[in-house]
Amino acid sequence: SAGVARRSCGRRHASAISRSPDSARTCWSRVYRPGRTPLRFRGAGMFTGIIEEVGTVLKHEGGVLIIGCSTIIEGTGLGDSIAINGVDLTVRAMDAASMTFDVMDETYRRSNLAGLVAGDVVNLERSVTSATRLSGHLVRGVAETTCRVHSFTPEGEAIIARYTVEPEFLKYIVMKGPICLDGASLTVMARDDTSFSVSLVQWTQEHTNLLRRKPGDAVNLETDIIARYVDQILESRAATL
Repeated sequence: SAGVARRSCGRRHASAISRSPDSARTCWSRVYRPGRTPLRFRGAGMFTGIIEEVGTVLKHEGGVLIIGCSTIIEGTGLGDSIAINGVDLTVRAMDAASMTFDVMDETYRRSNLAGLVAGDVVNLERSVTSATRLSGHLVRGVAETTCRVHSFTPEGEAIIARYTVEPEFLKYIVMKGPICLDGASLTVMARDDTSFSVSLVQWTQEHTNLLRRKPGDAVNLETDIIARYVDQILESRAATL
């Protein structure tokens, strides 16, 4: 299987890889130290917004975040990208039941990670591969800002969640368009001059931390990356006219 292939590839010694150009191109690991988890040298991660697991904060101190988890450990190595509440962080250390990450000051300023304490639950997703099904939408893993929970309103089996956000970000939020909240890919159901709403179906209610929030809580927001690129291109063109 692909998973077996990745693990066996990671066990090859670096010298063996260097003797085989084909292996070097296909192998996920470029450096391997016997007895340690393979290091995977990749660029910045990309995600789909489909939460794989809700993990638990074990420790958060001095810019070091330790998350207890199980599902996402499979197939993950040092240096890999993991989205924590929608924020792309790099695995610095790991064992059979947890992962450790470093968090930069800029990340704290733009996200809700600074407020995490032991016992809090977080949404987790591994970065995509060439074989990943894009069930959500393209998520960069960079929180642009935080929005605030306004209200939760039951509607049948679903719950309509409304969030307030600064006007400068609303231009990238469109009806029926994608949005990423704490790492979860959702569809915009309504929008006005100060807020937007999404529908949380039962699966989302049960498999994310979104309903753990209360009015006023900060939620990480990433708008549609395609909309942002288009906006920047149009602004650049307008500046040259």
